[in-house]
Amino acid sequence: MIKCALKTVMKPLILLTLMVSLANTAWALNLDEAKSQGLVGELSNGYLGLIKNGNSAVKNLVDDINRKRRAAYAAKAQKAGVELKIIEIRIGERLQERAKKGEYVQRSNGQWQKK
Repeated sequence: MIKCALKTVMKPLILLTLMVSLANTAWALNLDEAKSQGLVGELSNGYLGLIKNGNSAVKNLVDDINRKRRAAYAAKAQKAGVELKIIEIRIGERLQERAKKGEYVQRSNGQWQKK
């Protein structure tokens, strides 16, 4: 009896779990989408910044990318024998220059500017 009840409950739960995980994947935002929607922009220090706060998925995306960028910048700085800040500024300048039309970059005064 209990075994039968578990089967009846477990099957819908497994299906629901699969549906939710697939839906989360479909809703996942990538960097290009976040940039084109004006949710994030390039800071002058080589990292991403949140333009519109409040969306945890976007914040998680920014945190994840910034963590990876920092690791890559640190490795590059160590290899070049320079301070991390120098690499961050150089890459920040390049990323801002390469930003596509319609994407945001943060100017030295702290204001976001649409390219």
